[in-house]
Amino acid sequence: MNKFPQQVNNKVVLVRTDFNVSLEEGEVVDSYRMEQTIPTIKKLVEEEAKVVLMSHLGRPLRSDESKYEFSLQPLVSKLEELLGQEVIFVEDCIGPKVKRRVDGLKKGQVMLLENVRFYKGERENDSGFAQKLADLADIYINDAFGVSHRAHASVEAVTNYLPSYPGLSMQKEINELKAVINDPDRPLSIIIGGSKVKTKVKALKPLLEQADHLLLGGMIANMILRAKGISINKPLPKEEVAQEIDALDLTSNKLHLPVDVVVSPTESGDVYTKQAAPGTIKKKEKILDIGPDTIEMFNEIINESAMVVWNGPLGVFEKEDFAQGTKQVGEATVESEAYSIAGGGDTSAALLKFDLRSKFDHVSVGGGAMLEFLTGQELPAIKALNDD
Repeated sequence: MNKFPQQVNNKVVLVRTDFNVSLEEGEVVDSYRMEQTIPTIKKLVEEEAKVVLMSHLGRPLRSDESKYEFSLQPLVSKLEELLGQEVIFVEDCIGPKVKRRVDGLKKGQVMLLENVRFYKGERENDSGFAQKLADLADIYINDAFGVSHRAHASVEAVTNYLPSYPGLSMQKEINELKAVINDPDRPLSIIIGGSKVKTKVKALKPLLEQADHLLLGGMIANMILRAKGISINKPLPKEEVAQEIDALDLTSNKLHLPVDVVVSPTESGDVYTKQAAPGTIKKKEKILDIGPDTIEMFNEIINESAMVVWNGPLGVFEKEDFAQGTKQVGEATVESEAYSIAGGGDTSAALLKFDLRSKFDHVSVGGGAMLEFLTGQELPAIKALNDD
């Protein structure tokens, strides 16, 4: 893979960032993803490049209302604050008007283009759309690890038309995760939680082979308990998920499922909660967190680990009654001597809520990308950089 470009003075550098952040009333709630690419932008500014940033935000529909909701314009003030300089916003990402604005940039100036997902060509990895993006610039940099598992035009096809390089954040992500694959500190404990069962269940078998301990919570653990008849609550796993679970060696002494859970009769959790063994809960009850005995078991394993990798919260951490699993396991991780890595938007948000994020050694901007990388899958955007 090429390193950071050496000659950028007076060059237009198109930088793919991951500014897919949460907004409330037009204000950025958590700027962590934006912060990760600031070193790349500042380096380009210092070397007198003309910096053009592009990103997606959410999954906009084809409507004016959607475009208003998912516009990147509200990010400008936060980006200016983080960079300490003016950011020029352009209300499109391709076309002659955008090209004229880019051509008018001076050395060291920074421009932010509108949401690339307003064009269907982005998610279709359309070569025509990618070439229009490339026509704006002299050099391309990908600093968006979190979307590098997507074969989208702004991260994959665009590399066919410009000299392409990884950004500083991208390089850091790759180096951190390569260490987990190639030379992890042992014992290695991997924690998987969260709600994206279809994606995560496919990663369990290779992760179990790689780890010394695989600790499961959240919806992924609930689905395994349900599939194996240990609990009888709904929903039943779909056939594709059930097949992946069947292929998993549940007798492995490296695999750790919850021995107790916290449940509620409703998913909202606003009626009552109780601790129960997974085999004793009723059909209509919802498992919304791991229980205290499981927390204790997980924490004992973490305390004996040399490296901990975490993807996905262990319960509905947004509600106090179901936050203890995520909170206490997170606290045990940062208090241990283990080298700690976390990834995924919900995991990052949970760690921020409990004032733990800054105490982890590395927090990845990718969730799905992180899991795919760790399980040896080829990420399209990284492959494109390697093929350059």
